[in-house]
Amino acid sequence: MTLSYDLAIGDRAYSSWSLRGWLLFEAFGIPFKQQRARLYTEEFPALLANFFPARTVPVMRTPDGVVVAESLAMAEELASRHPEAGHWPADPRARAVARALAAEMHAGFTALRSHCPMNLRVSYETCEPPPAVLADLERLQQIWAWARKETGATGDWLCGPYSVADVFFAPVAGRIVGYNLPVGAEAAAYVAAHLAHPAFRRWRAMGMVDGADQPFYRREWPQRAWPGPAVMPARAVEGTEAENDTCPYSGKPVTHTLELDGRRFGFCNAFCRDKTVADPEAWPAFMAIYRS
Repeated sequence: MTLSYDLAIGDRAYSSWSLRGWLLFEAFGIPFKQQRARLYTEEFPALLANFFPARTVPVMRTPDGVVVAESLAMAEELASRHPEAGHWPADPRARAVARALAAEMHAGFTALRSHCPMNLRVSYETCEPPPAVLADLERLQQIWAWARKETGATGDWLCGPYSVADVFFAPVAGRIVGYNLPVGAEAAAYVAAHLAHPAFRRWRAMGMVDGADQPFYRREWPQRAWPGPAVMPARAVEGTEAENDTCPYSGKPVTHTLELDGRRFGFCNAFCRDKTVADPEAWPAFMAIYRS
């Protein structure tokens, strides 16, 4: 029997820590099975009961049965077990910087988190950020610039290749664009890199369709279009007639369809279809069919 990791997460649109935990697997090519529960429902404590002693998500169970809660502990454990995956930079100096960044994000920026809870389903024109939030934004930009200077990074990411440090700031990118927070050009480019990252796009696409809106995260500020990459204009349609006979993700028979550019494509369930409608280009298996 092949053993694998089990990962427990909450709502994809709202659970910033779940996003971090998921990226630790998805962005580094580590296979895992996933269990999800809606926040603020009876599902959530029932899920955590299977991952004792965890008190929140994300939490993983290793192939040998050890429960590891807290995303920073998960990052270190996965890096130890899978050194080839590249969770931390190989260069010792860059690795030290990346660890410092991840630790500060794990423990800090409480004003930003409180005033701007992650909500990947909307982007507001303004959120009237108070001074404490602006101070958090200033600190973020300071340490991001420091990381690039210390490591000599010149690409999209803070310490060279994409690393745990970037994983930990992915929800911050969602908050900055979700609440239209003021940052400089260098920070804005870093945020844009997150929005275009393939794994982030897949997470957000799923988050757009994996349940009803959570009232806790609703704000009354005016909304604007999501600033990420433009999404291809797919739409869900009735029927099972499609160019493909089986779902591009599961290989199961087609039961649900979408239309894109006058063509129909099929999937094995509504979620497979709807996550694809949300962002077709986020899904390589679908795009292989579309481009064939």
